[in-house]
Amino acid sequence: MRKIDRWLGAPACAALTVMRKFRDLKDMLQERRPARIHSILFVKPAEQGATVLSHRALKRAVEIVGRENVFFLVFEENRFILDVMEVIPEENVIAIPSCNFRSILVGTIRALWRTRRLGIDAAVDFEFFARSSAVLTYLSGARVRVGFHSFAGEAPYRGNLMTHRLIYNPHLHISQTYAVMVEALTAPPEDMPSLNMVVPPVQEAGASFTPEPQELERVKTALKSQAGTSSYSPLVLLNANASDLLPLRRWPEIRYVELARRLLHKSRDVHIAFTGAPDEARNIEKLVEAVGSDRCFSMAGKTTLRELLTLYCLADVLVTNDSGPALFATLTPINSITLFGPETPELFGGNTPNTNIIWKNLPCSPCVSAYNNRLSACRNNACMQRITVEEVFSLVCRLCRI
Repeated sequence: MRKIDRWLGAPACAALTVMRKFRDLKDMLQERRPARIHSILFVKPAEQGATVLSHRALKRAVEIVGRENVFFLVFEENRFILDVMEVIPEENVIAIPSCNFRSILVGTIRALWRTRRLGIDAAVDFEFFARSSAVLTYLSGARVRVGFHSFAGEAPYRGNLMTHRLIYNPHLHISQTYAVMVEALTAPPEDMPSLNMVVPPVQEAGASFTPEPQELERVKTALKSQAGTSSYSPLVLLNANASDLLPLRRWPEIRYVELARRLLHKSRDVHIAFTGAPDEARNIEKLVEAVGSDRCFSMAGKTTLRELLTLYCLADVLVTNDSGPALFATLTPINSITLFGPETPELFGGNTPNTNIIWKNLPCSPCVSAYNNRLSACRNNACMQRITVEEVFSLVCRLCRI
């Protein structure tokens, strides 16, 4: 995806920028004025963990144009969090299948056809400096387009496709950034990148997830089957993966194994469940075998994403790296421990009472950001390796009261 974004996205942005100049000239000659905003489209195909932090921004969009006029373009596999948040109507989520290149291409064409038929007035690019999202935002047909621009070349080139060009501020929490982008919709584009407004506070508790009774029973049954008992409390969940997208975010797997062993030795009542996606199930089973206890089992690939949130509602503590589950957990009552390294909790950390963050704040951290498209020269994630089993173990024991 990164190669496509770089080698196809850059020339596509350049070509569309030329087209945009001709279109703007035509509008100027015809003295067209921007129409009032009646509908808003958000563009964020990938990585929906951060979408949890957009709750306040989405609610603000609903206030501006009404719930029925807010739309969201996303990959099909990532739409579930939008359905859980229940801010945008399910029928307004424009999902692109992402199982292979052909499905993405066909799905994208259909999605853009729909946005143009709907006559979307405004589009907000939540992907920051991705070229593909800039192209989608421009081709959506929206007359008002909000997104970040590389004014001095400090960020990746992606043409000049936005009408409301913003400067990316790396000192704002992502929830604040999303809120500012929505407010920019009604600001005069000629004044930008200056924005004469007060920065909103960091988003606290936003949406919350309440499982249906049948969902609770289904997950309880699955837990009983995997644990071999109906008495599995306290339950600690370990999410040992950060996906192949950013392997620098991984805490060494052997430390998850050691953490599990120490917790099991500390208390005869505690149970450990490793979680993960279906394609991680085989590797997770190896970690469970390495722990070597009948009170440690795998739930990887055994739940849907909604059932994963239900599992969070039943468990006591989640230990995870900086990834989607860390932010999904903020929708539930679970106490979460998020291990940060190459990115900073100042931008991406959850801001709820049950969120606990461990970050070593090394001189080289954070090394990935929107400016470098999350590409780092680092090949040795010392920021994650400095997080010890002892400090995570102590925090889990305190939260579980064991």
